[in-house]
Amino acid sequence: MKETQRAVVVYCASSPLVNKCYYEAAERLGELLAEKGIVCINGAGSQGLMGALNDSAIRHGGTVKGIIPRFMVDAGWCHGRLNETVVTQTIHERKERMARAAHAVIALPGGLGTLEELAEIITWKQLGLYENPVIIVNTNDYYRPLLSFFDKMKEEKFVKENNTWDVVSTPEEAMALLINFFHRPPSESVYQQKEL
Repeated sequence: MKETQRAVVVYCASSPLVNKCYYEAAERLGELLAEKGIVCINGAGSQGLMGALNDSAIRHGGTVKGIIPRFMVDAGWCHGRLNETVVTQTIHERKERMARAAHAVIALPGGLGTLEELAEIITWKQLGLYENPVIIVNTNDYYRPLLSFFDKMKEEKFVKENNTWDVVSTPEEAMALLINFFHRPPSESVYQQKEL
């Protein structure tokens, strides 16, 4: 990965059992990231939406960097054709390294792992530890219950009113937000994170 290249972390499902519409969104996002020359960083998985995202980005000439803990490599979950694979000792180290490398975060639909990653990066953003975009791609209205819960948190004053995330319906909308952010003057976009 070149120093000047923009990089986006994508959180998403590794389950191979999900609906086809979620695969299509992952494949389309991989294609768009490749077309725009944006490095795709994720958990290096070979199955589910993560595998589809990785395969699509690679197929369209993109760059993919996977960050994966040793126990997942040993379990055979690591994608074998990524441009770069970083193996960490723990899952906590993995998440920190992903956040440090990211000029933005995109969350596609996913399970508990995706939910945990999304909640953590939103928390870091609220604390001022992560200052770049967090974009939730609400494919097939998947995140509606979670977004309703977020609204409830705001209503009950558990979180601040100002959003620390954006919600879109399609990979195309997510890409439009990214491009707008990346084209701001340097003083308006933050690429260096504080100590996490």
